[in-house]
Order: sequence, then structure tokens, then C-alpha cells
Amino acid sequence: MRKLSRIVVLLSLAMSSALAASVTTVSIDSRAMGRGIPSTLILPDAYGEDARRFPTVYLLHGAGGSHASWNEGTDIAALSDEYGVIVVCPDGGKTSWYFDSPIDPTYQYETFVANECVAFIDATYRTKAHRDSRALCGLSMGGHGALFLAIRHRDVFSAAVALSGGVDLRPFPNNWDIKKRIGSLETHKENWEKLSVIHLAKDLRDGELAISLDCGEGDFFLDVNRALRARLLEAGVSHDYLEMPGKHDWIYWRAAIKRQMPFIARHFEKEDSP
Repeated sequence: MRKLSRIVVLLSLAMSSALAASVTTVSIDSRAMGRGIPSTLILPDAYGEDARRFPTVYLLHGAGGSHASWNEGTDIAALSDEYGVIVVCPDGGKTSWYFDSPIDPTYQYETFVANECVAFIDATYRTKAHRDSRALCGLSMGGHGALFLAIRHRDVFSAAVALSGGVDLRPFPNNWDIKKRIGSLETHKENWEKLSVIHLAKDLRDGELAISLDCGEGDFFLDVNRALRARLLEAGVSHDYLEMPGKHDWIYWRAAIKRQMPFIARHFEKEDSP
């Protein structure tokens, strides 16, 4: 009887493993930066079941992180399975902020993520290769990147979710290598303004993007998220906004991504409906 129980347990483990999303690392050539950029790729279990195509969520990591951070810090592979989406976690450099640096040619991450990465994923995997089936989501620096890229590339992405997003660079002139990418605030003020999400948001019109902001009540980016919300409300741009107990850490982001994946999934379903 004990042997039979052990066999059942082993079979159950094997089945759960077989039903898990596949997680791999791919290198994507960047002509803009002249090198291959690693990205974590998560294919839902359903990807291997038939020949249908899948929507894609591009997940952006925070400052100091890497393409592996999301998979290491959250249950994103399980969420890929649950919602039937391809997840791509492109490496954004330690502190790229996901724009093309005007002063450092080795940091051209806007071009990489919005153009080169998307083109590679669509050419290599069974994606629904249309803006309506592409969403961006990111935490901290990646929250800035998700909104920044979605606003500037509305022809490529249709939804953006920012978790604890650093959506205004100007209050942080000496943090996270920002001045290494765009110059100091004193000498390159125009860069700090035109590359901040809160400035770009003035060009948004209602309905152009599905937007969700999610930030902890104890987060040092809370004030800039509230300011962005006020700007969106003033402009009449529809969006979701959520403040929850928590700080700028993985405890918050693990819970936040579980809250926000349904937002992304509902958006995909709405765009898919006739």
C-alpha cells in the first residue's frame, strides 16, 4: 500500500510538472546596441496543445534587476498558464529606464523593447501579432518603462500597467543612474521633462490605451503616481488606479501582479470580441 501511495504521488508530481509553463532564456539580437540581449520567455502549457496564437505580455524589471527577476520573484509562470498568455521579460540593463539614451549609445532600450524584441517574438513564436494583443507591465523603473513605451508606441502596444512606477524622473535627480543616461537635471533639464511619463501623458487621448496604476501606500513613488493620476483625470483619460498597503518590495509586487493580470486578460478578451 505504501508503494502504491508513492507511485500516485510521483505520478501527480509528473503531471503537474508536465502541465507547467515552459521557461527559457533567449538571446535577441539588437542592431541598435550591437549585441545580443537576454530575455526570459514563458510559454503557457496550452501553447503546446494546438496551433492557435496567443497574446503577449511584456514584463519589465526594475532598476538593478534583470530579465530573470520576474520569474525569480513571482509566480508569473503559473499566471502565464492561468491566463493563456505568452510572457516576455526583456533585459533592460541595470538602469536603462527603457528609453534610448541621448548620451550613451550602449543604452538604446526603447528601440530594443518596442521594435527589436517585439519583431523577434512575433517572427519566432505563435503570437497574435497586433497591438490589441500586446500589453506592457513593469515594476518601479519598469513601471515607468511600461507607460513610456506604450505612450510612445501606441501602434505597437494597447495596454500598460505600472506597479510602483517611477513615472516622474525629476524628483530623483541623483538616483538610479538616471543622470548617466540623460545628463544631469541642471544641464539637461529638457531630457528629464520629455522622457518622464508624466510629461508624455499630456499627449494621451481617452481610449488610446488601457492603463492601470498600482502603488503601495508606503512607497516612495506614491506621490508621483498620485500626480500622474491627477493629470489623467484632468485630461479625461480613463484608467484604473489602486493604492494598497505595502512598500516598494517583492511582497507588494507578488500580490500586485496577481491583481493586475486579470486587468490585462479582460483587455485582451475585449479586443478579441467581435
